[in-house]
Amino acid sequence: MADTTPPPAAAPQPVALVIGAGDATGGAIAQRFAREGYVACVTRRSADKLQPLVDAIRAAGGQAHGFASDARQEEEVVALVDRIEREIGPIEVLVFNIGANVPCSILEETARKYFKIWEMACFSGFLNAREVAKRQVARGRGTILFTGATAGLRGSAGFAAFAGAKHALRALAQSMARELGPRGIHVAYVVVDGAIDTEFIRTRFPERYALKEQEGILNPEHIADNYWTLHTQPRDAWTFELDLRPYMEKW
Repeated sequence: MADTTPPPAAAPQPVALVIGAGDATGGAIAQRFAREGYVACVTRRSADKLQPLVDAIRAAGGQAHGFASDARQEEEVVALVDRIEREIGPIEVLVFNIGANVPCSILEETARKYFKIWEMACFSGFLNAREVAKRQVARGRGTILFTGATAGLRGSAGFAAFAGAKHALRALAQSMARELGPRGIHVAYVVVDGAIDTEFIRTRFPERYALKEQEGILNPEHIADNYWTLHTQPRDAWTFELDLRPYMEKW
């Protein structure tokens, strides 16, 4: 008699969730993980802005889904993570990549803008990381990566709001790493110290952008390579904090 037992269902592909998948770093990270067989789930506040990235990943043979999500809203974050876990697959990697680098003199800073910058650069990191960590801890594995900045290590004149938010994000990452590391979750904070090859730098700071010819600004694809390396590190040699800067950057 022929065996009519149906074959076991294939395990769902792992998901890399990138919160704040912009046109440079976030997009490059999503593409890097997609090339490795991960389903790239990417978010921005506007879904329309995600379509070129989703199309590029799919054109290269990868899988991608874009979601409009306000990372500061708890209900939206909870619903997003639940939907991805239920409909797409387990979130093996979370990359929190929201910047909020908005300069302003402390003498002119408003309470509303200061609070919004903190919400974007820190509070939203907490909300997304908390929801993903709940699922990862239950599975005993996972990676959570936070995009930091020099402002998370020292405050500069005119950047009080941004520095305060990034200092808080770094503290969040440290606390999570110490709590969740023993439970199999790799939490890391990446200090991006330098200008990145983006349209913003090209148009606003052309002299700085000219350093690209000398490899003097950060290439988003090379940043993404380092995120992949963090995710694939063996458990006996995990990195918590990783600094990335061009060789000619003063620090």
